[in-house]
Amino acid sequence: MRRGFKTDARTLAQEVRGELGLAALDPLDPWALAEHLAIPVWRLSEYGAVIPAAVELLAGGADGAFSAMMAFIGQRRVIIHNDSHAATRQRADIAHELAHGLLLHEPHSVADGHTPGFDETQEAEASWLGASLLVTDEACLLLCTRDVSTAAAAEAMGVSEALMRWRINSIAARKRVARGERHHESTGAPANG
Repeated sequence: MRRGFKTDARTLAQEVRGELGLAALDPLDPWALAEHLAIPVWRLSEYGAVIPAAVELLAGGADGAFSAMMAFIGQRRVIIHNDSHAATRQRADIAHELAHGLLLHEPHSVADGHTPGFDETQEAEASWLGASLLVTDEACLLLCTRDVSTAAAAEAMGVSEALMRWRINSIAARKRVARGERHHESTGAPANG
């Protein structure tokens, strides 16, 4: 990721959540954000009758099974996601793909039946921003200040425990709270002192 990206992503996540009227501890609904951004979200299962073999292959139970992708129809972005996954994974997958759109990442073409190009930097940026949209830094700090368990925090934010743990650890929230970096409940602003 480029220098300063995490700070920019934090700001963008706050702006986007603000546009949706969400406070730090409000769970983000990725489908509502997609609608707000005018990006249709299509379920993989909708294509079972049309291309059953492909859907069966993509929706398979293996860990490497298809999760989601941003596709382009002309200049229009659409998201196709695997709706056979757990709801928390679907939310994270869609938020990740929306992050690609918010960051205006360029599409990679599929040529001659090969898999789409993979840009590690873009994927890392989309992972960071997607997770930040779902669980902001402020939410991590507030939840840790309140000494909420990872499981309860994940449930409250509508994400998996793994994603919640990653977000808390990625900003060292528990350590920061232990050092006294608390947030005011009403504003989300850092407390002085």
